[in-house]
Amino acid sequence: MVRVYLAEIAPLLIEETYQKYFRELPLWRQEKALRIRDAKGRARSVGAWALWQKVQKERGLEETSAFNLSHSGKYVLCACSEREVSSDQVGESNKIVQVNGGCKIGCDLEMVRKIRLPMAKRFFCPAEYEWIAGHKTEQAEWFFRYWVLKESFMKATRRGMGLDTRSFEIGWNEKMQPVLLRKPEEYGENYVYKEYEFRPKEVKIAVCTTDLEIDEKLHIRTF
Repeated sequence: MVRVYLAEIAPLLIEETYQKYFRELPLWRQEKALRIRDAKGRARSVGAWALWQKVQKERGLEETSAFNLSHSGKYVLCACSEREVSSDQVGESNKIVQVNGGCKIGCDLEMVRKIRLPMAKRFFCPAEYEWIAGHKTEQAEWFFRYWVLKESFMKATRRGMGLDTRSFEIGWNEKMQPVLLRKPEEYGENYVYKEYEFRPKEVKIAVCTTDLEIDEKLHIRTF
C-alpha cells in the first residue's frame, strides 16, 4: 500500500535542528544540500530526505522500497510503499513491463500561485487547457491541480521532465477523480492517481502509482 506523508520545513530553518537532520543524511545528499545557496532551499532538500528516513524507520521499510519525494514552498512530501521499486524490461511491442512484482511511485507538491494562462497552452493538451481556461475564477488552482498530476506520472515513469507533458492526457471520471485518458504506448502498466486535500487554496498534492492500493489519509509528520 502507498502511504503519503507531509511535513513543514519551518523547524529546519533553526540551525540546531537543521544540523541534527543534516548529519543523518547520506553523504551524496549532504553534498546536494550544500550546493543550494538559500536557507529555505537547503531546508527543503534536507527535509525531503529526512522525512523519507523518518518514515522508513517508522514503518520498517527496506532500502529497496519504492518511494518518491517532492517539495515546494514550506512543505516536503514523501510517498512510499512496502513493495519494492519495480525492475523494468522492454517486452513485446516495445512496452515496458515490470519483472519483479514491484511498483512505481511518483508524487508532486506545488504551492498555488499566480499564473499566466499562455503557459497552460504550452504544457497541457488542448482539452486540459480548455478546462483550465474555462474556470475563470479558479484558473491557478486548476493549473496546479493538473500540474501535480502531470508531474507525478512523469516521475512514476522515471522519465521526469524528459517526458513530453502533452504525450499523455488527464481527464475526470464521474466522481471528479483524475484518470489517465491517454499515455505513451510503452507504459503499458495500469497507473492510478490519488489527490490529497491540504489547504486546497494554497497547496496541491498528487500521487501516481502502479500500486493499486493507496491510503486515503495524508499523514502529517514533524521535525
